[in-house]
Amino acid sequence: MAKTATTAFVCQSCGEVHSKWSGKCNGCGEWNTLVEEVTGGVPGGLAAPKRGTKRSGKVEFVALNDTAEAPARIVMGVDELDRVFGGGIVPSSATLIGGDPGIGKSTLLLQVAARLARNGLKTVYVSGEEAAPQIQDRAKRLKVAESPVQLATETDLRKIINALKAAEPDFVVIDSIQTLWSDSLEAAPGSVAQVRACAQELTRWAKKSGAALVLVGHVTKEGTIAGPRVVEHMVDAVFYFEGERGHQFRILRAVKNRFGPTDEIGIFEMHQYGLAPAKEPSALFLSADGESEGGAAVFAAMEGSRPVLAEVQALVAKSAYGTPRRSVVGWDSGRLAMLLAVLEARCGITLAGMDVYLSVAGGYKIMEPAGDLSAAAALLTSLSANPAPERSVFFGEVALSGAVRPVSRMEQRLKEAERLGFERAFVPEGAPTAVDGLTVTPIKRLIDLVELLAPDALNA
Repeated sequence: MAKTATTAFVCQSCGEVHSKWSGKCNGCGEWNTLVEEVTGGVPGGLAAPKRGTKRSGKVEFVALNDTAEAPARIVMGVDELDRVFGGGIVPSSATLIGGDPGIGKSTLLLQVAARLARNGLKTVYVSGEEAAPQIQDRAKRLKVAESPVQLATETDLRKIINALKAAEPDFVVIDSIQTLWSDSLEAAPGSVAQVRACAQELTRWAKKSGAALVLVGHVTKEGTIAGPRVVEHMVDAVFYFEGERGHQFRILRAVKNRFGPTDEIGIFEMHQYGLAPAKEPSALFLSADGESEGGAAVFAAMEGSRPVLAEVQALVAKSAYGTPRRSVVGWDSGRLAMLLAVLEARCGITLAGMDVYLSVAGGYKIMEPAGDLSAAAALLTSLSANPAPERSVFFGEVALSGAVRPVSRMEQRLKEAERLGFERAFVPEGAPTAVDGLTVTPIKRLIDLVELLAPDALNA
């Protein structure tokens, strides 16, 4: 007798299967993410292996000190991209790149595919979202139309796998994984079952063929790659494109990388002819010279091995309503609440009836606690309406006790600030003080910074 199709409700966020629909997923706690999908008994579906069947082949074990040479990386020729990947993309690897729509994922990957094709590598670009004329028009705009890239527009996974086996490429781009569908499943394209099955099949093919595979993924409204987290576990590397459409730069940040660092970023600038590596990443997030108003402080950040300088802006004003407002852009709102509590409890500065707005200029996101001191400096100078000392930088972690704690790689931060023409630095105790051209002021406690930048606030 033919088996009838069975259905279940699958969470589109974490992939957990439920027997009946409910508003909230029991696995991840997300609301309204359960979708009914066909799970078994489907005609033409994947057949389960029979019990007792003999399988041919043996598992070969190797020693830990085996000296087999690793395959040479494929250098993509884009400095910022190779930096994030750890020196280039590894053959037989699968990479997942996500980002908001229109942020530049397809543009950058088309540029990379064209560059590799010109260097003699066999490259394939498969699009499931755009028609071939649209991609060809983009290639003309990017001035890469003459590159020998093999282009295809298809969403059927079986046809794509067969075409890849016949072409035997070295580098493959799939744009995007959410548009593909497998005829072994009756779920809709973009569902958890389809995304998981297609990603697994393509990754298996990449491991066997030796090609470097790049998958493009959509992101949810929360900014994470759509689909179950298991897809991120299938691939070897996961990268996110960040940036605002109103700004000309884009940041490629590593989230997972089995073959390289996960704390590096690549910074690109959007031009008429596509994305190009930023010429001066450290100064990209700074405002123009001549800023004299209070409420701004420059933060010396570290992104992996690269120092980056960014401007933190703050506005403190009397609240017109009963409940003061706290608004944060580019920083953790929880750290702002903690910093405000430390200023009140340890420094005697009353902010209970004040609206506080804090933003990191240029759309940059501060990911490390070393930005506490720069945020405090911006708040204090806004409160006192006096600007911070000209050409000065700040970094340091503020503890709940009010102490300013040291952070990593302080010497590199100071050298980069001096290279960009800054003259003074407010840093935790223990930082190097002998930096040519830079006056270093150690800050032991947050009250010391208050006395330097906003002494009038202590008497208010």
